[in-house]
Amino acid sequence: MSDTWSESELNPTRRADDGVSEPSLRPTRLDGFVGQEAVKQQLQIGLQAARLRGEMMDHVLLHGPPGLGKTTLAHIIANEMDCFVRSTSGPAIERPGDLAAMLSNLDPRTVLFIDEIHRLNRIVEEVLYPAMEDFQIDLMIGKGPAARAVKIDLPRFTLIGATTRVGLLSSPLRDRFGVVQHIDLYRPEDLARIVRNSARTLEVEIDEPGASEIARRSRGTPRVANRLLRRVRDYALVKADGRVNAAIAAATLAGMGIDALGLDESDRRYLETIAVKFDGGPVGVDTLSAALNEERETIEDVLEPFLLLLGFVQRTARGRVATSAAWRHLGLTPPGLLGQPALFDEG
Repeated sequence: MSDTWSESELNPTRRADDGVSEPSLRPTRLDGFVGQEAVKQQLQIGLQAARLRGEMMDHVLLHGPPGLGKTTLAHIIANEMDCFVRSTSGPAIERPGDLAAMLSNLDPRTVLFIDEIHRLNRIVEEVLYPAMEDFQIDLMIGKGPAARAVKIDLPRFTLIGATTRVGLLSSPLRDRFGVVQHIDLYRPEDLARIVRNSARTLEVEIDEPGASEIARRSRGTPRVANRLLRRVRDYALVKADGRVNAAIAAATLAGMGIDALGLDESDRRYLETIAVKFDGGPVGVDTLSAALNEERETIEDVLEPFLLLLGFVQRTARGRVATSAAWRHLGLTPPGLLGQPALFDEG
């Protein structure tokens, strides 16, 4: 079995005009959402209390690394309340008037979902304050000396904000959310369940070891797990009999440069840059960004959460430091074991 293959081999041709598209892998109800048990419990209580009162649920803020299901949870909340959902993103709302127009045109019993809410312009953000608290917005009518402020009543709605950078939210906005939940990286057993559920939806035959192998290399992220499942499915269809087992999964992911812990080339380059170029650190994130030619946000939101979870890197006041576990994973000897002063304290 070859360890490398072309893109065409991994992606069998599908007719462009056959109208076939893959079904969505997103669950639509809370009981179908795998993992995040504490978050689900709090949301279930909030939803049930809102139904008993006959009201809309409090505004919800979901924060955590990308790919963990924040958008999916927003749509689930809307489904559980039998509400309409309108979706937008922080960067898409450029002017206060854009948000005011959106709010004033909301139908009763609507969930407004704003992704990347931390990227809202501060002037735009101020329109949300009275809307969230009093369900009113202030509009200026006219210009110059004749201008006057008019309050417009809004229908009751639930705002759901999603962000990967909760620390960038202003305190006035953050404090107006009644429900604030952190979505954490998933456990391997939960990811294995997600892989099995997705395999059933995609009509892929997969055994337990195969699902566990994909889950183990998915960086604690369902979006990554589903992406890898599709690639493993393609490889099994082209190189084997279409059935996925641990050997097929391992061969596929190894060919994609994903190691047994789920680290890819970007992760290894990040660790090697700290270990080799900067003698294990500490090194500032801006210096790393320049050395890696990666955006600071990509390093902090995509690369580091999983590496921190593995204990491969430490964030210190002086910068990032590679731990001894990272050195060993790279096949290198930590400086402290070479008779040199240790560059970090593992305690």
